[in-house]
Amino acid sequence: MIAEPPKIARKGLLLILSSPSGAGKTTLSRALLDGDPGITLSVSVTTRRPRPGEVDGRDYYFVDAATFDAMAEKGQLLEWARVFQNSYGTPRAPVEKAIAEGRDVLFDIDWQGAQQLNESMAEDIVRVFVLPPSGDALERRLKSRAQDPPDVVAARMAGAAREISHWAEYDYVIVNADLDTSVAGLKAILVAERLKRKRQLGLSAFVRDVTERL
Repeated sequence: MIAEPPKIARKGLLLILSSPSGAGKTTLSRALLDGDPGITLSVSVTTRRPRPGEVDGRDYYFVDAATFDAMAEKGQLLEWARVFQNSYGTPRAPVEKAIAEGRDVLFDIDWQGAQQLNESMAEDIVRVFVLPPSGDALERRLKSRAQDPPDVVAARMAGAAREISHWAEYDYVIVNADLDTSVAGLKAILVAERLKRKRQLGLSAFVRDVTERL
């Protein structure tokens, strides 16, 4: 019989996934969330219109421009950016509450959001950049989604090189050629980062208890 691992209090972390549109970060995010109850998705606020199948409060909080601007002005957003004529941002309160309680939060955001989070919460973030296996593969994925008109696909392809140029700002890079391999790599990153000494706040008390019983 395998013994239960000891419960050691720890601080949560913020796992950031970024990539050009179509590289697969949303699919990777869903796979990680489905297999790990210890991490939850940070639900962003956005001014863009919902895509087919998206649900308000689950995929995004869909708001108008005036509401978004008011949230940013009041400091209620940890980060925000304007992408393809729409604004996206991260509500501050639920994120700060989660990491204080030792829960991890997953972010599906671009390089601008990652930079802003790094400015305010550098000790808590882990950044992962997802690359497509090739430019041709990226274009095929964007066209196969059939959710955006051709002009939007063209704009996303034009912006892909700009997005990819920020890959070196990240702690880890995953080339998403095979989904299973990419998911396994992402899980390994999360396990390793959870075990970092600086995040295990209860480790000193645990070690003291162990040594006192020797």
